[in-house]
Amino acid sequence: MKERILSIIDDFQALETKLADLSAGDSAQMAVLAKERKKKEPLVQTAREWMRLFDDIRSLNDLIQGNDPSMAELALHEKAGLESRFDVVDKKLNEMLNPPDPRADRDSIVEIRAGAGGDEAGLFVADLARMYTRFAQNKGLDVQMFTSNPTGIGGFKEVIFGISGPNAYGLFKYEQGVHRVQRVPATEAQGRIHTSTVTVAVLPEPTEVEIKIDMKDLRIDTYRASGAGGQHVNKTDSAIRITHIPTGVVVQCQEERSQGQNRMRAMALLRAKLQEAAEEKVRKVQGDMRKKQVGTGDRSEKIRTYNFPQDRITDHRINVSVFNIEKVMDGELDEMIAALRAKEEELRRDMPPS
Repeated sequence: MKERILSIIDDFQALETKLADLSAGDSAQMAVLAKERKKKEPLVQTAREWMRLFDDIRSLNDLIQGNDPSMAELALHEKAGLESRFDVVDKKLNEMLNPPDPRADRDSIVEIRAGAGGDEAGLFVADLARMYTRFAQNKGLDVQMFTSNPTGIGGFKEVIFGISGPNAYGLFKYEQGVHRVQRVPATEAQGRIHTSTVTVAVLPEPTEVEIKIDMKDLRIDTYRASGAGGQHVNKTDSAIRITHIPTGVVVQCQEERSQGQNRMRAMALLRAKLQEAAEEKVRKVQGDMRKKQVGTGDRSEKIRTYNFPQDRITDHRINVSVFNIEKVMDGELDEMIAALRAKEEELRRDMPPS
């Protein structure tokens, strides 16, 4: 942390030197540098106060460990006040260096799809959908089902649902990636442990301003919903399938009785997918965009293993394990998410300032 703060102060001093060396006639460059200086000044002031308190506390520690008992006593008394002030400044500085994710309070869309493992993977899709639903409800968030594709034995090939409410994306963003489950399936007669995988994607809902969709680029089909959902599923063409012709992205929604509600949710899902595609292009050009985050954010990254025989869940990004797997599967994800958030904040603190 100290090295990072010294770098911030040195860069600011270099900026001030450059600004002072400019000739009066170079008004355009002067305006650019002056604007940059004004933007960085609050951070630098806090960084300088952090350094001053840090050095003062270190000097007091030298006195405390010295040979003069009276000076040591005075230093010890003064140190308590400085440490209290330092804690306040340190927190403020960390908040300035590591601003919260601006997308945290966005609604999010969660997609869970079966990977390797056949029926067992489909059953774990259902387990994760239940886990996330319980977790969201425990946090006072709303869950809206978009679409699901049941397997017929209680599992799903795919489940897509929306989460809305405070910190909806901030809480779920760590879940994107491949989830691996190791357990004995109910259909396994010989008690052998099977390994299956499920892929989770978490998309923050973009605003209409961010993603503008030309209705001429869409093909909208209606069809009769299938599967669970009540008697209406076989009577009305309420399900919606939207194809974005320029990109080939296809989304669908069939969970609502109203065609209008299904259309609205399908459009929200389409915007999220188009936003994700646009961000992926940027990530390929700027490969370091996610260095401040836990993991790469790639759907293909194996992030977590659920080992039922050992009653253990291990997150491979941070090498942290939690136990009592049934409790976690019942929606109690707080311990794991707190560990992921702490690691991400640590990574962000260690990154050089942008």
